[in-house]
Amino acid sequence: MSQFWSRLTHDLMPYVPGEQPRLVELVKLNTNESPLGPSPRALEAIRGEATDTLRLYPDPRASALRAALASYHRVRPEQVFVGNGSDEVLAHAFAALLKHDAPLLFPDITYSFYPVYCRLFGIAWDAVPLDQAMQIRVADYLRPAGAIIIPNPNAPTGVALSRAEIATLLQQHADVPVVIDEAYVDFGAETAIPLVASHPNLLVVQTMSKSRALAGLRVGYAIGDADLIEALTRVKDSFNSYPLGRPAQAGAIASLQDEAWFQQSRASVIEGRERLNRGLIRLGFDVLPSSANFVFARHPAHEGAALAAALRQRTVIVRHFAAPRISDYLRITVGTDQQIDRLLAELSDILGSP
Repeated sequence: MSQFWSRLTHDLMPYVPGEQPRLVELVKLNTNESPLGPSPRALEAIRGEATDTLRLYPDPRASALRAALASYHRVRPEQVFVGNGSDEVLAHAFAALLKHDAPLLFPDITYSFYPVYCRLFGIAWDAVPLDQAMQIRVADYLRPAGAIIIPNPNAPTGVALSRAEIATLLQQHADVPVVIDEAYVDFGAETAIPLVASHPNLLVVQTMSKSRALAGLRVGYAIGDADLIEALTRVKDSFNSYPLGRPAQAGAIASLQDEAWFQQSRASVIEGRERLNRGLIRLGFDVLPSSANFVFARHPAHEGAALAAALRQRTVIVRHFAAPRISDYLRITVGTDQQIDRLLAELSDILGSP
């Protein structure tokens, strides 16, 4: 069948998403999904859209959702873009803003979709190494760049930059687009959104998949100068004018309106992360300081692949990356207290710990 593929398709190396296994009594800690359900108000709003109006196209501009996001983040609606999950929003940003003569810069250990998008859109890139502590150093980005994209917190490490460090990065690269990918920001990092007002080159991308537990609804968004948002809109309308259905728009708006649920949910995940950190450290793991809903950890006496395989045999699934510098690390999603206890008990048994 490959004889019918385009040259582009032949050359692609697609992103590999986290496994979605179907195992009995599975403890699934590999895809950074929320251990908690969505806001009840969001569920009610989604159900409310299951009516005859589904025969009609949704608002292609998602005007009500953009207005709700603008109000929540204290920006103007024309500074907000929405899409079918933050991955789609990022793809539009790569096409609209990140292809220039000089290379795109991003960390060498980071979200593995970035090089995939570069290959898809023909973007030259340079990977900037993390330091020995697996942290991003803003000073390392003082080099020629056509654009920059950085996740904050970084993935898969979970380590975050401060807003002041991002402001320094923006000042050093005021003449190129800078995208800050904040998929996990609500779990302990500082959002860069307040910097948008003074930095027209800044685009901040967020998602409702993680902290709002709406991964199955697929709602992502970007906030930036109106000129950047217009560029994203031009790409979107050249690709798919209706990326968000009626249930998605309604559910996202309702989630934003349920601030009490949001704060309680994120606090629960942060508490679970600290519980997981303590348990892993007791078992002898080295754990990076995470500001996300996952931890990145390695055991000095055991290979990461072997630990991941041993856990899988016990129906506990974590994420392992067979990549240079991180092949001994496991990325472990923060689950419920019961899931964390199960993971730690299985690891204790595997390691032979008392």
